[in-house]
Amino acid sequence: MIVGLTGGIGSGKSVAGDFFIELGIDLIDADMISKDILDNNSKAKELFIENFGEIYIDENNNINRGLLREDIFKDNNKKEKLESIIHPFVREDITEFITKSNSIYKIIMVPLIYETKSQDFYDKIILIDCDEDYQIERASQRDEKSKEDIINIIKNQATREERQSIADEIILNNSTLDDLKNQVIKVHQRLLGININE
Repeated sequence: MIVGLTGGIGSGKSVAGDFFIELGIDLIDADMISKDILDNNSKAKELFIENFGEIYIDENNNINRGLLREDIFKDNNKKEKLESIIHPFVREDITEFITKSNSIYKIIMVPLIYETKSQDFYDKIILIDCDEDYQIERASQRDEKSKEDIINIIKNQATREERQSIADEIILNNSTLDDLKNQVIKVHQRLLGININE
């Protein structure tokens, strides 16, 4: 069984993902792969340079992330072109992960399942949900971004209601880490087909 784990910025996806890993479940972070692909995959980097030019390569032969982020934020065509380069390599890594994984179900952590209309790829979707105030507080502390920046990111992501509409399991992360962990355990048990008295 392939399970998608999703949620908006600052919702607590990564922490929930760690709890699933503690329960023995294999997990791959699609966001992390896509961020690393241009550094770790020489084919992807070659394609990137062919399409975007040397302007984004710094003196250490690394990609200037700041400049790239700034430009794709302003230019949707560049954003789409970058995604068209990265996504096939990400899919390759995910396919390999699924093939090699021996856990009873496998989790692919993807923030933008609703936005990319990719929900049909998953047998089940788990949403880590929380109130917007918590998102803003957590993400601004973690990413050292201003609250305004985080609010802009939230506005560009799917709404809570849109994400809820595709979720099979919703974990509300408005409380403590212990509460989050307990909810993860309950969802894990349900995915294993264990009936529990709530």
